[in-house]
Amino acid sequence: MTPTYTAREAPWRSRNGLDLPDRVPRAEREAWEARGLCPDADLFTLFRGHALASPGREAVVDARGALSYGELYAEVLRIAALFAEAGLGARDVIALRLPNGRLAVAAELAVYALGAVALPYPLGGGVRDTRTLLSRSRAAGAVLGEPEDLEAAAGLPWLRAVFTASPGAARAGARRLDRAAPAGAFRPSEPPAAARAPARFLVSSGSETEPKLVAYSHQAMAGGRAAYVRALAGAQTGPHRFLVLVPLASSYGSLGVPVTLAALGGTLIVRDRFDAADALRALAEHRPTHVFGVPTMLRRMADLPRRPGEDTGRLRALVSSGAALPASTALACRERFGVPVVTVYGSSDGVNCHTVAPSGDLAGTPDPAVVSLRIVRRDGTPADTGEPGEIQARGPMTPLCYAGAPELDARHRTADGWVRTGDLGALDGAGRLRVLGRIKNVVIRGGHTISPAEVEQELGTDPRIAEAVCVPVPDEEFGERLCACVRPAPGVPAPALAAVTAHLAARGLERRKFPEYLVVLDRMPLRPTGKVCRRTVTSRALAALGADARPGATAHVNPPAGDVTHAGERGRKLRGDADSYAILEQ
Repeated sequence: MTPTYTAREAPWRSRNGLDLPDRVPRAEREAWEARGLCPDADLFTLFRGHALASPGREAVVDARGALSYGELYAEVLRIAALFAEAGLGARDVIALRLPNGRLAVAAELAVYALGAVALPYPLGGGVRDTRTLLSRSRAAGAVLGEPEDLEAAAGLPWLRAVFTASPGAARAGARRLDRAAPAGAFRPSEPPAAARAPARFLVSSGSETEPKLVAYSHQAMAGGRAAYVRALAGAQTGPHRFLVLVPLASSYGSLGVPVTLAALGGTLIVRDRFDAADALRALAEHRPTHVFGVPTMLRRMADLPRRPGEDTGRLRALVSSGAALPASTALACRERFGVPVVTVYGSSDGVNCHTVAPSGDLAGTPDPAVVSLRIVRRDGTPADTGEPGEIQARGPMTPLCYAGAPELDARHRTADGWVRTGDLGALDGAGRLRVLGRIKNVVIRGGHTISPAEVEQELGTDPRIAEAVCVPVPDEEFGERLCACVRPAPGVPAPALAAVTAHLAARGLERRKFPEYLVVLDRMPLRPTGKVCRRTVTSRALAALGADARPGATAHVNPPAGDVTHAGERGRKLRGDADSYAILEQ
């Protein structure tokens, strides 16, 4: 049943007719403003203040070098002038699909300079994602880098202007973004947008059938999201210097342009793509105070040997988010870099909690300057201390709504504005949150429910395992069985299934939750956001095991060069993957 929302301000409407209502009661927003938790300023005004106050400070460092705040400000105005020349302006939605770098940064800030709404989304999602996102957002403009993206944008009724950042991707009607600004200086309005107006869409990771668009206001970005970054960075002298390894267009990467540059006035260090060795070079050469990445990225960096003369003395912490942090990865990072690992529990839907002492499922103590969290039973009543239930969130970081999808608001928001995360958790007596996995992300084996996240957490304590993902395998007898897909730690032989289950038994995990298959991979497939792609892991596991695999089977996918096969193993090519093969032993 669709909830009846309490009275609020009239929905914000784009020039193309997209309505974005605020699903949080107005009184709550006003209370946060009164407490100073939501600044009364838009993102461009905040950025301009930093640029005018410290024009010589480094703003962006990418593969081309450093760009000062003064230089970045001039580049923002140039791109904003090109947008305005094409007829784009306030209350338009402008999509951005660009690799990390100064152009992506300047283009996003140029959207804010117009008073428009930015829709950045990562590369690699496919043509269908482009058409879905441009259509659902009713985007009036887009900056696209690949030929297939330009073709996908063709014929969309609301799209008035398409820009290309790639000389080889031009098509009829596409404008070049590297042109000089038209005659006459572009003068942003003061302010370009209201603080409560939409500023940016965050795109979900795509666990649903189609990606979701979550609308955030300027206040939510410069208030709640900035508060979480300030808190995890802690007290420090001098500007923040953040090495952000994830795509700036991702939900996690939104801490880059709106927060690091606009809200905090810090220095943003980025790479156009992730490579562990390159990330280590950036760490040593540009000396960030914090490194932001997903667990897979941080583990791959930690597994590399120290470079000659490597200096990480300015580094204060590594920040992990986007997936659960295995204990073995946290330990490897602390030993390799000698700094704390901050783990962040969060999502594009508006939930956040972090801790500087990651341990198992502990996510930390909720910060009301970011969001308050509560645990709710299935019937909607508050859960007792320590009792598992759904995690719900509401606070200064809470987004406005889902764009163009009232059915998602009905499903994921309560009538009084709380976000239903779909995650299972509990608050202990000290008010600390423990995340226990996805409510729906379970394996049903013979009527028994198994949480893959719980098993992955315990596998993460095994020093022989660098990464672990647990997936379901169809089974005629029990419906599903659990398969553990692991990447061994460097220099360590791949563990056998019996050794894996022995470790889980020693950790106290119930026997019925043990994985019954083991797939060993030399690398985990990643999504464009840097997270492990569970869908690809699942398909590779199923292909490696084959239809006739019996419980207890172990398969090796993409084994490293020199991997030794033993008697009784049978190998075969994986369908559609000429670079992969599987060795099945039963």
